[in-house]
Amino acid sequence: MLKRAIHPAPWGLSLDHPQWQCGMRPFFAAGTLLALLGMLLWLAFLVGGLPLPAAADRLGPFAWHGQTLLMGLGLAAVVGFVLTAVPEFTATPGCEPRRVRALFLCWLTGFVASQWAGPVALLLGALGWTALLLGTLAWAAPRLWRDPARAQLAFGWALLALTAVVLGWHVDAWRGAPLSRWLDALLGVQMALMVVALSRISMRIVNRSLDDLHAAQRRAGLPVDDTVYLARPPRRQLALITIGLFTATQWAAPGERVTGWLALAAAAALAHLLNDWHVGRALLHRRPLMLYAVYVSMALGYTGLGLGALAGQAGWTSAGRHLLAVSAFGLGILAVFAIAGRTHAGWPDERRAWLPAAAAALLLAGAARAGAAFGLAPVMLLVVAALAWLAAWGAVAVWLLPLWQAERPDGRRGCDEPDEAGSGC
Repeated sequence: MLKRAIHPAPWGLSLDHPQWQCGMRPFFAAGTLLALLGMLLWLAFLVGGLPLPAAADRLGPFAWHGQTLLMGLGLAAVVGFVLTAVPEFTATPGCEPRRVRALFLCWLTGFVASQWAGPVALLLGALGWTALLLGTLAWAAPRLWRDPARAQLAFGWALLALTAVVLGWHVDAWRGAPLSRWLDALLGVQMALMVVALSRISMRIVNRSLDDLHAAQRRAGLPVDDTVYLARPPRRQLALITIGLFTATQWAAPGERVTGWLALAAAAALAHLLNDWHVGRALLHRRPLMLYAVYVSMALGYTGLGLGALAGQAGWTSAGRHLLAVSAFGLGILAVFAIAGRTHAGWPDERRAWLPAAAAALLLAGAARAGAAFGLAPVMLLVVAALAWLAAWGAVAVWLLPLWQAERPDGRRGCDEPDEAGSGC
């Protein structure tokens, strides 16, 4: 059993603290705590009628709920992943601790301000989160551009899209205009970024599962097939194009029937993308299956959105939206935290049962929330969804959060993977 070495300095007060030695550490830790806090407050509001933070009085409770998780948790996951993955993808040095801390303070400013009402809070929220995204882009863009293949430029475009959505949200919040279209746009950008990120991660995860299967076949004296997993760019690009078209059209003309056809096109493109994953028994291993379930949830979510727009049924629309926001978004972030967040903290692959149990809990949460949208015992299903979400992120807090605050077990610094890991971003 590897021992966790706790740094003697108080949390975060020294740049030498492990919390700042890799870009994902403070953001993944804060995202985990926010996933728990945001849902606890929402559950207390729904069940016990307890008041939400002051921002909910101005924005409305549903807009506050969406902003807290999609923007707060989402931006923490995105920035933490970019700061960790871009150096690996482009073979460049990692993000220095001083910059990591400065960017985290921008995120913290945006989050704290988002919980208060009033024009000053809105301004501080916009400044904090915009500085976070543009600061991350300013650091990442030269690396992405100088990479000879320029294969990772999608991360730069995603950061620009997120910046535009964050600014648009705050402008309309200032004007008192409806915010639902910005939440939908934010969810769409997050889904596109999920496709980009998981395509990179899956190349290692699925092929490593295939390698393990082939090794077992050799040991047993069985014939070994030559199956290799490839995340084919045309399929990924088709999924990104259809998601982008749906998101833009939904923002510009919400409720129009054309959005229904575009949502179904996105669902079909995602189902087509899944053909890359059908590699046999290797897909049934826990980590490939978890990533596969993210895409399945996305396809089902866009199917629900499409049926809702075409049939004029709000239940289908709500079910589709929550399959995306709970199962696809939540499970995708859990996968990134558990895979990249563990290996880039210097620890080997997670093999304990809590990870598939947490993944199953998020799938249950999405299914329960979708069922509630159709009026099937809505109160009970809302509580089930919230408790399943809390169980999943509570497991992350128990099993992963301490690793991001501790010294690496191999004595190294930075984001390097352990020698035996072979996976991560």
